[in-house]
Amino acid sequence: MLGGRPIWQAGAVGNGRQNPTGRTSVSTPNVLDELEWRGLVAHSTDPAELRDALGAGSVRFYVGFDPTAPSLHMGNLVQLVTARRLQDAGHTPYVLVGGATGMIGDPKDSGERTLNSLDTVKDWTDRVRRQVSGFVSFDGDNAATVVNNYDWTASMSVIDFLRDIGKHFPVNRMLARDTVKRRLESGISYTEFSYVLLQSMDFLSLNREHGVTLQFGGSDQWGNITGGAELIRRAGGGQAHAFATPLVTKADGTKYGKTEGGALWLDAEMMSPYAFHQFWLNVEDEKVVEMLKIFTFLSREEIEDLAAQTTEKPFLRAAQKRLADEVTTLVHGEGETEQAKAAAGALFGGGDLTSLSAGTLAAALGEAGTTSVRRDALPAVLDLFVETGLTKSKGEARRTVAEGGAYLNNVRVEDPELVVSESDLLAGSWLVLRRGKKKFAGVEVS
Repeated sequence: MLGGRPIWQAGAVGNGRQNPTGRTSVSTPNVLDELEWRGLVAHSTDPAELRDALGAGSVRFYVGFDPTAPSLHMGNLVQLVTARRLQDAGHTPYVLVGGATGMIGDPKDSGERTLNSLDTVKDWTDRVRRQVSGFVSFDGDNAATVVNNYDWTASMSVIDFLRDIGKHFPVNRMLARDTVKRRLESGISYTEFSYVLLQSMDFLSLNREHGVTLQFGGSDQWGNITGGAELIRRAGGGQAHAFATPLVTKADGTKYGKTEGGALWLDAEMMSPYAFHQFWLNVEDEKVVEMLKIFTFLSREEIEDLAAQTTEKPFLRAAQKRLADEVTTLVHGEGETEQAKAAAGALFGGGDLTSLSAGTLAAALGEAGTTSVRRDALPAVLDLFVETGLTKSKGEARRTVAEGGAYLNNVRVEDPELVVSESDLLAGSWLVLRRGKKKFAGVEVS
């Protein structure tokens, strides 16, 4: 209980994820060395004191996630795997889901956020809680605890908040924050301006009630994170530690984690495991070693071997394949990884399409583009090639058949007059057309 209020503590969701073991002894060498080698420390408070603290025993740490969407995404995954590394090294995680801060939202450069309703935030809070619970262990001496900052924020009066928290925040320091400075000309509400106070209060509350002395998060949160450490000091709580992970960017310096369909979501309903796996398969050679270090639990030796393979034989894409398999298994489970690999192989003619589930087919074909036809009016194959855009005309489709480059469900089409039948349907409602080795399209029969 936190000040008489409930704390979530539950086992990992049954989604096939490989859950960490939750070792109880601090590893040697210092886990900070591992984090630094993996490129996971962009900023930190006093590095020597942080190293000493992490080497002296089990440190209670926290990382927070605001429910500003119904799912976490790639950027959040950096924090989740970092929390797991710290726990595997013997430290004790407190994973915070921001039921309170999620109702406000951290200021962003693009402008004022649209506030979500209480019911929406509550629903998203529950979703995020289930997601984060799959990445840490709830067993052992350093078992994880999941908390909701709404529990200690909702009942606090405005007077108490201003006296106990606001009194410790010089306005000139708040105005000096980069995001606030950029927003001053366009305008920023008092609500978003005050966000740093709420997040800082989280660190103070967890420090007082649970002895949490370390917070980490993304580098875009560094001002909020150090605000919490400073609040603990000003409020007489002693020293607190903090570090921030870097922003993961593409080789050209632009932000990673965005696809044509939106963010790289961790929720399978918002981004299919097939599409998720494909994203990691397509990481640039220049970034794949960095991504292996950040997002996988492979050893240094394994990563160095994959780096050498990338340098010597980049066309094999060994590092990308291992990256895709490791991260998809971590997030979605081994079964979904195998389905994604089977789907990719089958769609390009190297596997059995009949072994794929309807969901996997729908996800994989959705990435390529699908056409719908009625079940009571199944067309000729030539018509489907035109409707799906694989050929511009029936004449071109006919020539493709004659040249041996037309395939239906990975079987070469020999008869240009072939009409699709019910027996051709995959998983009861799908057809896969392919032209040559690489161009394919899906047809959904409804």
